[in-house]
Amino acid sequence: MNNSNLNTAVVVLNWNGIDFLQKFIPILIKNTSSDIADIIVADNASTDNSVKFLQDNFPEVKLIILKENYGYAEGYNQAIAQLNHKYIVLINSDIEVSENWLEPLVAQMESNPNIAACQPKIRDYKQKEFFEYAGAAGGYIDYLGYPFCRGRIFDSLEKDLGQYEDAKSIFWATGACIMVNTAIYKELGGLDGDFFAHMEEIDLCWRIKSQAYEIYYVPNSTVFHVGGGTLSKLNPKKTFLNFRNNLLLLYKNLPQKKLNKILFTRMILDGVAAVKFMVSFQFSHALAILKAHFSFYKLLSQFKKKRKENLEKAKTNTIKEIYPKSILKEYFIHKKDKFSLLEW
Repeated sequence: MNNSNLNTAVVVLNWNGIDFLQKFIPILIKNTSSDIADIIVADNASTDNSVKFLQDNFPEVKLIILKENYGYAEGYNQAIAQLNHKYIVLINSDIEVSENWLEPLVAQMESNPNIAACQPKIRDYKQKEFFEYAGAAGGYIDYLGYPFCRGRIFDSLEKDLGQYEDAKSIFWATGACIMVNTAIYKELGGLDGDFFAHMEEIDLCWRIKSQAYEIYYVPNSTVFHVGGGTLSKLNPKKTFLNFRNNLLLLYKNLPQKKLNKILFTRMILDGVAAVKFMVSFQFSHALAILKAHFSFYKLLSQFKKKRKENLEKAKTNTIKEIYPKSILKEYFIHKKDKFSLLEW
């Protein structure tokens, strides 16, 4: 597939997303210099007219047509296996890129060979002055495995007032728009297909950080994300994936001395979350948490091998971007709803 002499590929993974393609592909083409990057759509066996639409209207967009719907994680792995560009941007189909969005990302990667991934500033397509849930100004995680961002803690989204204008080392870069060093991505085995969707980028980033590579937030590149494009927050399937994948993430990556205590704590907290759903009559979500736990136990044997490989390969357990306190406690009890209020 890769017969290009360009260093960078921008890869949009698509599954029945013709509406997003119609809306955002023309903007992606307009704002991405063809001297810098190839634009590629990897189609996850769509049953709508996505492929025909692209062939008829945008012949300059290269196509990778996958034979089945591999989900987000494995879909990207299948596509990236066919590419040899130095850098690849994994970008959602529901993102509007701004002018000159790509150049700062490439410059950041080029500035230091130890940078394995980076992300732009992610703002909300519907309320453009606000940060967006799925990445904001860079991702972090607390010691119990709860993800949050600069600019977004749980459902509290900050307005972008220029408070996060520094390029900064982060724990995870958003799967909505992440640039990776292709060689490092392939060396680490890419995204974990068993996650299907949700948190697979955090797992990849944790493995990157364990190898002592760096991940950066790049403030002078901005994109706007619609969000909830594949699964809305109201969908119990999303609850299932979030809870199950969060446990898999911890099991796969935590050092041995922390594993049992943290998993035990998380089981209790997940139980509390299920009760909270039941009290608010969201029974399908409470059931989704129960199913998530059963699915986690079912996958344990195959994840044991992945965990062993991870821990054997790890070059460091000291990752300064893991928040040492409980973000739940800071947010719900101490009412710290902005990243700048957190004490490290």
